[in-house]
Amino acid sequence: MLPSPKFLQSPSQFLHPPIPPPPSAPQLQSTPTPTSSPNITKQCCKSSRRELAIGSSTSLLLLPFLLSKAQAEENMAKDTNNTSEGQEGNSNTSPSCTNIKPTRKAFLDISIDGEPVGRIVIGLYGDNAPAGAARFSSLVSGAAGISHRRKEFIKIMPNYVQHGGVRSYGVDAELAKSTGSELAAQNLSDEWQRMYEECPGTKNLAGTVSIIVRDPSKPPPKLKLVARKGKLEIDEEEVGANPNGTEFVIATKDSPELDASALVVGRVLGGMEVVERIGQVKTVNENTASPYFRVAKLIGDKRAVVAERGFNRPYSKVVVTNCGLIE
Repeated sequence: MLPSPKFLQSPSQFLHPPIPPPPSAPQLQSTPTPTSSPNITKQCCKSSRRELAIGSSTSLLLLPFLLSKAQAEENMAKDTNNTSEGQEGNSNTSPSCTNIKPTRKAFLDISIDGEPVGRIVIGLYGDNAPAGAARFSSLVSGAAGISHRRKEFIKIMPNYVQHGGVRSYGVDAELAKSTGSELAAQNLSDEWQRMYEECPGTKNLAGTVSIIVRDPSKPPPKLKLVARKGKLEIDEEEVGANPNGTEFVIATKDSPELDASALVVGRVLGGMEVVERIGQVKTVNENTASPYFRVAKLIGDKRAVVAERGFNRPYSKVVVTNCGLIE
């Protein structure tokens, strides 16, 4: 017997089950909004507790820095007020530092590559810097057995020009010994220390003449403990050779970098255009920013030391052809 049609349809139903209709999108049921919001408040509180905890911990961590910053700003304001008051007080208490009258006059005749360019007249501070003025006077007049005559300017910087002075060895040293002159800057250093303490602010202003008591290219001396005869003593550690107290500089602009190494002994009274002419002479470019120079200086290469000595030296020969005192 043939199967009934109902039986034949059953396999198709199993093989191809009816596809249920797609579910309808869930309808959003309107939930009643309560007048009071305890749940929302609770959720906000839960979320804000963490934020509050983080914020409180951060503020606690930042509190010392905020206090220190506020204290630093307050101290800075106090220091500024004290500095301004101190400057006003110093300007009132030490007028001799700014209104210095020259006691003697000296002159320097300058030539560049053998061509005369003019004369520089210098007024010396015999009352404020007696030792420095006496040293400069003896060197321009020749009373020390040696003088600045036929000596050259060895360095030209953007703010000043530097004269090489006389040598502390060879013929110059023998001539100085024959007259009993000492090529040392010890008494000049003591005088510089006194003026440095008495006169605040920049000492090496434009037009001032100063004797170098310490090499301006070297750092200031450091204090160190030295054992002598079983006792510890504090001594100064000088870097490099000390100058002999004969090199001098003339400032073309305000040069506060010279205050820690040069003693002001006078100022230019005439011939400032000659000083500016010297400052315009071309010089050897300073190459301290080169990485090759830095590496060579770091490893102690002698070529770097020799190259450093030549920085800022003039290509032209700037010489003091004649010098002396003006009576």
